[in-house]
Amino acid sequence: MEVVINTVISEFSDFNDLSEFVIVVIRLLLAAVLGGLLGLEREQRGKAAGIRTHMLVCMGSAVFIFIPQQTGISDAEMSRVIQGVIAGIGFLCAGTIITRKDEKGTSGLTTAAGVWLTAAIGIAVGLGREQTAVLCTLLAWVVLYVVPFFSDSISKKKASRSGHDEDSADV
Repeated sequence: MEVVINTVISEFSDFNDLSEFVIVVIRLLLAAVLGGLLGLEREQRGKAAGIRTHMLVCMGSAVFIFIPQQTGISDAEMSRVIQGVIAGIGFLCAGTIITRKDEKGTSGLTTAAGVWLTAAIGIAVGLGREQTAVLCTLLAWVVLYVVPFFSDSISKKKASRSGHDEDSADV
């Protein structure tokens, strides 16, 4: 029985010390919060990829980066890990884009771009670049919340000049 207990303990001892545990907790919580901030806007607009999706993408990207980093892989190997995360997220993003045969054209592009950027933010967090991740999240928030005020205004002016009363669609 003692062998079983020691084996279980050794299997759950991947942290070398308390500081390593704290780093993992901080990075995962930060990734969840930053991803959630970006997903909040999509959720408010009723998009399928909302808060939970963005949180999971950001945390997942961070985990895919900091676990290999903790094992001490080389920069060349880390580059391949990052490429894999980016390619994998590309497939997820492709699933959010829908091509329509009506006059609306394509939808889901902003959501796909947001998920892609959320993965990049998770990569930054995973690499320990927390300030860069926070700055990128703030800039993305401006793009998602502030820019639509300007683009909606431009779309309405354009529609009134052409004689159409179109609603500006979020793609």
